[in-house]
Amino acid sequence: MSTFALRLVRIAGRLLLTLTAVTASAVAFLLLIVVTDGAGSGLAAWLTTVAVAAGAALWWGRRRRGAARLVPFVPVVVVAALTASVCVPTVPTDRRYPPALPFVATQHWSLATGSRVAVYHYPPAKSGTRHPVPLVYLNGGPVRGISLLDHRFLQLLARQGYDVYTYEQAGGGRSDLLPMDQYTISRSVRDLGAFLHRLNKGKADVLGFSSGAVVLTRALAAPAVAVQLHRAIIAEPGPMDGPTARIKGQKGRPSARGLAPAATGPRSTHVPRYAVAFGLMRLGLLSPDTALIGQAEGDNAFTAADLGSDTASAYCARDAHRIPREDTARNFSFSPAASLRIQQTVNDAPSIAPRLRRSQTPAMLMIAECSSQVRQWETAVLAADPAIERTQYLPGVGHHLWNGLDDNNARAAAVITAFLQGRPAPLPNYPTRADIPAFLRAHQ
Repeated sequence: MSTFALRLVRIAGRLLLTLTAVTASAVAFLLLIVVTDGAGSGLAAWLTTVAVAAGAALWWGRRRRGAARLVPFVPVVVVAALTASVCVPTVPTDRRYPPALPFVATQHWSLATGSRVAVYHYPPAKSGTRHPVPLVYLNGGPVRGISLLDHRFLQLLARQGYDVYTYEQAGGGRSDLLPMDQYTISRSVRDLGAFLHRLNKGKADVLGFSSGAVVLTRALAAPAVAVQLHRAIIAEPGPMDGPTARIKGQKGRPSARGLAPAATGPRSTHVPRYAVAFGLMRLGLLSPDTALIGQAEGDNAFTAADLGSDTASAYCARDAHRIPREDTARNFSFSPAASLRIQQTVNDAPSIAPRLRRSQTPAMLMIAECSSQVRQWETAVLAADPAIERTQYLPGVGHHLWNGLDDNNARAAAVITAFLQGRPAPLPNYPTRADIPAFLRAHQ
């Protein structure tokens, strides 16, 4: 073998050793992040990793002379730089709330539970029929700001004579943060009860969407809150308790997940610090109250593009190339850690079916043809709640039932208003409780 070839082999070998050392150190760093739960913003793991790597470099170069003794420190420098990027915040670490909306005033109400929430009011149109019972909207998330798409739908309901109130749940949007251990599904239900009490307008109609529908479903099983409800609309609910959450069932017709163009815009997950933090939290390897990143920093960092295919999954496959813009970067707000914490408390919750069977609040279930929710999450509510008077299966829409496309907002509003006014439903009452087995077998 020629001298040149030998040199190439030696260089390749050294590069391979360097790459192996860097990779092993990076993996060790991630393991230390998990073991320490990100203590000191990751500095505990970083200092340990660098110290061990430097010690190994000293041992490796102990027999070398001159500048050659520094060669083993090359991977140490590389590892130190790479892992340091996980420890340095790139966004403010104190909460930066979205600016005020130009079309509706933001009020802040302090609830009896201790939550301070952002409240929005759309009074009924002055012309036409005005409905005496207020309508309260609970958005999905679970800890997410109300999107502009939802605000437009609430304005539509107000134009039809409804006195519409909504609030961003604690930690979401412009509402104040809570200590991480206070984010629970039970707290969300108590907040709803406290909000209705503060509203002080008698019984209210409540429309809950997605995780907001979970809060509403559990409120129907909580007598102290249910007594304040006039009518309940459960739209596209997630799992209502632990037994339901463990169901691995089917979903609706195909959604746009995997078909829609990739979301555009900046992503926090392209930044090493937040890619590691959110990734490990999603895998359950870091707790929601990890010391790696604070709640406020995580909220500031997370962007709409980070939701990726989750947004596309809320639309039918046929709409994959015309998904509307749901929000603006200035209004978007999502708390991944707090949302995960609340979902964990749902997963850990015992069955509420025995209590839900005693519900007497007139209710309606709304489900979408292309729902990304597990069907059994929805049918479990229908099976358990005897007060559900009608189910409305909306064709041509995904999880986000009022999405601004075609006449979908008007169709959703027609379903809602017909129920609230006690008028005949615009769609068949389907599925009924008796239809559930056939409905699931038909994979609808």
